[in-house]
Amino acid sequence: MFEERLVYRNGEFIKWNDAQVHLMSHSLGRGTAIFEVLSVHDAGTRGPSVYRLDRHVDRLFRTAELLKMELPMGKEEVFEACLESVRKNGVRKGFIKLICYYPQVAFEILPPKAPLDVTIFVVDPEADLGGMSFPFETGTTACFSSWRKLDPQTVPVEAKAAANYLNGMMARVEARGRGYENVIMLDTQGFVAEGGTESVFMVENGRLMTACPGTVLLSITRGSLLEIAKAMGIETVECRLSRERFLAADEILFAGTPDKVLPVRKIEDREIQGVPGPVTQRLSGFMEEILSGANEQFSNWLFPV
Repeated sequence: MFEERLVYRNGEFIKWNDAQVHLMSHSLGRGTAIFEVLSVHDAGTRGPSVYRLDRHVDRLFRTAELLKMELPMGKEEVFEACLESVRKNGVRKGFIKLICYYPQVAFEILPPKAPLDVTIFVVDPEADLGGMSFPFETGTTACFSSWRKLDPQTVPVEAKAAANYLNGMMARVEARGRGYENVIMLDTQGFVAEGGTESVFMVENGRLMTACPGTVLLSITRGSLLEIAKAMGIETVECRLSRERFLAADEILFAGTPDKVLPVRKIEDREIQGVPGPVTQRLSGFMEEILSGANEQFSNWLFPV
């Protein structure tokens, strides 16, 4: 099915198999690609809609700014290119991956003095990936990694850059080697930061708690859940959280673009009872209302194709 997809590249649509770059390109050799992953939802009468497209485009440009990169077009053009990519591919529910990179052959560590190329891929998980499973009802398992989250004094951790994801990949590989499905990383000060590619929350006495900004990616799903919780009257706390506090939490959940809300049923050797917990269920239910187009309060989070 991939072969039937059209890919946006620098203002035009090309065939999937023509979306190629030289093996000696700077972004492949040095990890200088930047990206965004967005979700597309069948929002009832609204039709296929992109979730929080404006926030994703803003973050892409923020990443470029942090890394001193130049994009060849403005926010509005990228915004419209995403919507047109979904239309061209006829996807009603799936994902968009927006990748910006240096295609030039380069040996030096410094990137080329040129704007990035912009590409947009749209996929249907069922047709293209053989389906994707997010076990909300049964939850997932997680452990703490021995690898620490990148320190903000080493690289801009806010940047959604390919090179930064080696950090989370190593943590996830370690977790899988220990028999766990997911992982939680601590920052260099020993406090809980985030998952390998997800934000992580805990619930304590009905309060939704997560790491404070500064040492974590400013996840759009993370911000969304904090806004939803406040709208529902759930107290939210952003603070430094210890490993021990997480181990004793009433509920633990991951948050990311693909699954939005994913409860944890086991953390290290502790089984968490009653998964998904009441706060997790409320958050997930509210999120589903938004994604289906049934919630008017947050209707501006959906951008119809």
